[in-house]
Amino acid sequence: MDEIKRIDRKLVHKGKVIDFYQDTMQMPDGHTVEWDLIDHDGAAAVVAVREDGKLLMVRQYRNPLERYTLEIPAGKLDTRDEDPMKAAQRELAEETGYVCEDIEYLTTIYTTVAFCDEKIGLYLARGLKDRHPQHLDEDEFINLEAYTLDEVRQMIYDGKIQDSKTIVGILLYASKYHL
Repeated sequence: MDEIKRIDRKLVHKGKVIDFYQDTMQMPDGHTVEWDLIDHDGAAAVVAVREDGKLLMVRQYRNPLERYTLEIPAGKLDTRDEDPMKAAQRELAEETGYVCEDIEYLTTIYTTVAFCDEKIGLYLARGLKDRHPQHLDEDEFINLEAYTLDEVRQMIYDGKIQDSKTIVGILLYASKYHL
């Protein structure tokens, strides 16, 4: 494959969650183009399974969609080098009030490879213990809900759950543990 090379990067906007860059790229034929890049520190998400088999889900408002969504617990890494497994455990505790005895790596996904470098580590948490109330950030208003795997899968198939990390996490869990 012919080489594509970045020859310049300019920070257009530094945000709370993302940074927006404009890259000048040299194409294999020599001409240059401008590409947008959204830089993100990364995130972690967790499929949390209670002893009764129900999955903990969070319902929260998502500004880009202008509506509430149903998702697995997740959150941004505090720093780019934070261990995603530790972040998954932290987000589980903060968003649900539960801690886990067992956490297992499922996979890592890149959410939007065309213009964003966000990657999310996906984990499975079992042996859940309800330890404390939710500990939410000042801009988080999250309702905790629990569903069976069949209920969540049906919501995915019906298009009621459209969040990619949730779909991947749930379907990977289902295929790995519930053939």
